[in-house]
Amino acid sequence: MLNIAIDGYVGSGKSTLANEIAKKLALKKLDTGAIYRSIACEYRKNFDFLINAENVERLVKNLKIEVVFEKGVQHVKINGNDYFHHIREEEISILTSQISPYISIRDKVLAVQREFASKYDCVIEGRDIGTVVLPKANFKFFLTGSEEVRAQRRYDQIKDKQHISFEQILKDLKQRDYNDTHRKVAPLIPAEDAIIIDTTNLTLEETVDKCIDIIKNG
Repeated sequence: MLNIAIDGYVGSGKSTLANEIAKKLALKKLDTGAIYRSIACEYRKNFDFLINAENVERLVKNLKIEVVFEKGVQHVKINGNDYFHHIREEEISILTSQISPYISIRDKVLAVQREFASKYDCVIEGRDIGTVVLPKANFKFFLTGSEEVRAQRRYDQIKDKQHISFEQILKDLKQRDYNDTHRKVAPLIPAEDAIIIDTTNLTLEETVDKCIDIIKNG
């Protein structure tokens, strides 16, 4: 199996890079973030924004995760519910960073990820793919970039869909970076053998070409 792991900070271009690599190399692509975000949507539906261990365990107890592809687009069904059109909402982004550190949730998602990687030649992107999910992946990339550039990318992505300022996006991004890098379980850090790519001054095409070249010559 060919497994490619892509990790990195929010707004660094993980999802887009994974999409392009999968397309160019005819691989399956799993968006791990969409799984966590979908779980966050289910959490909000059941418990609003009251976050505590008891509610998390109540959710996880009967949590069923199903990854399906509709016309080539990944959808995640949580207990039969498809939250595809809500997972990119900013409040869901924040809620995701708050509930994702819980080990019971991470264990559920980990099982889905590893099963996917065992079945397909694939690209999986997230925040702990190279360190925890696929420590033996054939290739590991870790994307970073300046906070301002990443916030601008995020703002451009959602400004026509959500009423939110760039300043708020930047503030939320910094908080998510802190949450991701300081959680006790599977913090966001590069794997020792990961190739670190700073996308601050790179176009998407340049980033894709750089990674494809590494894969083909690896």
